[in-house]
Parts: sequence; C-alpha cells; structure tokens
Amino acid sequence: MSHIKRSPSRICFDILNITLMLLIAFACLAPVWHVIMASFSDPVALNAHTGLIVRPLGEMTLEGYRMIFAAASGIIIGYRNTILYVITGVTFGTTLTILAGYVLSRKYLYWRNLIMFFLALTMLFSGGLIPFFMVVRALGFVNTPFAVVIPGSVSVFNIIIMRTAFANLPESLEESAKIDGAGQLTIMFKIMVPLAKATIAVVVLFYSITMWNSWFNASIFLTDRNLFPLQLFLREVLIQDDIAAVATAAEALEQVALYRSLVQYSSIVAATLPVLFFYPFAQKHFVTGVMIGSIKG
Repeated sequence: MSHIKRSPSRICFDILNITLMLLIAFACLAPVWHVIMASFSDPVALNAHTGLIVRPLGEMTLEGYRMIFAAASGIIIGYRNTILYVITGVTFGTTLTILAGYVLSRKYLYWRNLIMFFLALTMLFSGGLIPFFMVVRALGFVNTPFAVVIPGSVSVFNIIIMRTAFANLPESLEESAKIDGAGQLTIMFKIMVPLAKATIAVVVLFYSITMWNSWFNASIFLTDRNLFPLQLFLREVLIQDDIAAVATAAEALEQVALYRSLVQYSSIVAATLPVLFFYPFAQKHFVTGVMIGSIKG
C-alpha cells in the first residue's frame, strides 16, 4: 500500500484534535485520580495540602477505609441495600423498557405517535414534588424499598433508544416468523431481543448507574436507616460532616476532625469502586448500542 501524503492542514488538525482529546481525558481522569490518591494519604499531610494530588501524601495508609468498614455498620447496610435496589430496579426497568420499546416500534400500533408524544412530554414537564409524594404515599410505598425501586425504574430516554433499536431491525424478520406461526412474545424475546442485545447492554448500564447513584427518593420516603441506600450514608459523611458514625469510641474529638477529609475521600472511593469495575464489561457494547438506538432507519 502506497503511503498517503497528508497535507499541512490535515497534520495541524490531527495535532489539535489529539491535544484536545488529551485535555478532555485529563479533565475527566484527574479528579478520580486525586480522590483515590487522597484516600491513601496521611491525614496530617492531606489537611495541609492544596491542589491536585498525584501520589499519596506522606506515608501511605488505609486508615480511612479501616474507619469506614470497621465501625460504620451503616456503610455495610448501605452496600447491601444498594445492591438489592440495583438488581431489582435494573431488572424491572429493563424489562419494562424492552416491552415498551418493542410495542412502540411496531408501525401497525394505533396512536403510536400520540403515545410517544405523551411520553416525551414527561421529559419536559412534571407534576412537582408534592404531587409525586402524594402518589407514592397513596400507593403505600413510604418507608418501603418500593419507594426507591418503582418511581425511578423507567426512563423515557431509554425507551426511545430501545424503540429506535427495534425499529431499525428488518421487518422481514418479523414477517418470516409470523409465517412460521410465531406470536408476538416469541418474535420479541427469541428474535428481536437477541439482535438488540448491544442496545440492551447500554440500557442496563444507564439504569445501573442511575440506581446506584440514586439518593433523592430515599431521602424523602425512607426513615428506617436499615433501608437506606449507600448514597444516603455517604451523604451524611460528605455533606453533614458526620464522621462520628465512622469513628470508634476510643478516638478523641480532635482525631475525628483530623480524619474528616480522609474518611470523606475514602467514602467516595468505596461508593464508586463497584461502578468503575462494572463499566469495562459493558463498555464494549456502549458505542454500538448507542449508535443502533439513536440512528433512525
């Protein structure tokens, strides 16, 4: 293959493009690296330091993580509840999204465009917090796990992605299956769903991250700490500066103040680490799934 000579303008564009991408990557990764390195830093050096942390300050320590997991039963309870909410919410939300996306992708569905209009309308307007609370209370979900899982289990944005993915599949597949006697459920689960698995993986990723980071509904509807998700316990540490809950009885008040920043950084890492491990497994489907679900055929 002959070497293609690039013009000076093309070379300049490539340099600027690579530089811009590196800057964006640095802006995304620097805060994550800063938090991880801070969580392993010496608390005295951490309190005295300002600016970006590129390596652990002082002697590397795991004291922040020890304080969290040794004495903070709330963190363990939060992990347990959040994992349960994520598994339940993602399963329920993905199932409803697949069903809604498939039904709305069928061109023979009556009032399909009208239904999509009302669904899209909910992305722009809502009834407000008070009607939302009244509906959840009327359903009997207050201070139950359902208050966390049900209200935010379905996203219209994900339904639109799923609908577009199904609409882009060849109609001949459905017609052939109908000739062979297949029903709608058989066509959907045995033909359409396997072909749209890349988009489904993206939907699962979106729901997982949303449910993992969710805290607002729990803060409104839950009063039993045994039902709190991890993010509510993390909120207490980060916003309310309440690290007495993660300090042992033998630690003096000045030690609590000393370890406050370290515990905050360690809590952030402990809360986000599972998501960071989960993302690489779904990343290979991410670009393909989003493109399939966003390009109208």
